[in-house]
Formats: sequence, structure tokens, C-alpha cells
Amino acid sequence: MTETAAALRTVAHNVRAARTRAGLSLDELSRRAQVSKGALVALEKAQGNPNLATLVRLADTLGISVSALMQGPPQGRVRVVTADDVAPLWTGEKGSEARLMLTTSGPAPVEVWRWRLEPGEDYPSHPHQAGVVETVSVTSGSVTLIVDGTEHTVDAGQTATFDGDTSHTYRGSGTETCHLIMTVHLPPGPASAT
Repeated sequence: MTETAAALRTVAHNVRAARTRAGLSLDELSRRAQVSKGALVALEKAQGNPNLATLVRLADTLGISVSALMQGPPQGRVRVVTADDVAPLWTGEKGSEARLMLTTSGPAPVEVWRWRLEPGEDYPSHPHQAGVVETVSVTSGSVTLIVDGTEHTVDAGQTATFDGDTSHTYRGSGTETCHLIMTVHLPPGPASAT
């Protein structure tokens, strides 16, 4: 419980700091991110339990990565992250999950995610900000990417990439669990000027 409270305090601090840097009021961030003002107020007070969709909308609106909302100060030149040390940001009803492993620093950060998708389980994603590019590398099993309503099957050993500024869904396909590594390439944003 203490780790969860500490993580929520970090998110609260980072959201408030990014909102202030961007010069946005709570009302304006709420409107742009399509997140209720009440949820934002609670989040900035380190209360509540924001879901992945809320964090993605806030990060996109603020022009930063999801992990920039979640990470504390840097702890050295090399970061080694173990999957078991990172809590899933999304879990599905069938046991699927997504873990944000890390985000690179620099003017155009890259998020690195580990996903496990069970057959038949979907994760629908809203469109990201313009300039976001997603790359999916399947290490086992199969995933169906649905981008702009068109299905694309990506099997083990294959990699796909697409512009993330459109509606897209990930679906576990086939009969076995799909494991994949996703990278989200973020465009340079206002956060890179700091």
C-alpha cells in the first residue's frame, strides 16, 4: 500500500508541475484532455486511482510521456528495469496486461512497453497527439491490430508500425497468449524545452 501511495504522490506532483509549465488551468486541462475537473483535482491531491486511458490523455495533452507522469527524479546514467518491478498500467478481464517499462529522455522520447494479450481480449486506444508513432514487435503468439477499422495480423517474429493519431485497438488472436514489445515514439513537445 505504501508503494501505491508513493506512486500516486509522484503522479500528482508531475501532473501539477506539467500543467503549471504548460500554463494551463485545471479547467483548461480538463477540457483539452477530456478528463473531469473533479478527477484532476483529486489526482493533483494524490487521491483516486487514475486508469491508463486517463494518464494517456493527460500525457498527450501536456505533450509529455506517460512515464514522465509516473517517474521520480533520474537515478543515474543507466537504468535497468525488471518487468516484475513495474506494476501493470492496464489489466484485462482475461489476464492480459500492459507494463510501461521506461521512457527514454531527450527531445523526442520513446516509451517501451511489455504487453501480454490473451486470445480474444481487446485493448482499444483513443487517438494520440499528432506525430506519435507506435511500433509493435510480437515475440510469441499473434496480435490483430485494428487501425482505422482495418485489421492487420502480426505474428511472432513480425513487427508493425503505424501513426498513433487515429483510433486503434490491440486484440490477442490465435489460440495462445501473445507477448509483444511496443514502442511509442513521441514527437518533440513543450516538455523538451525544459
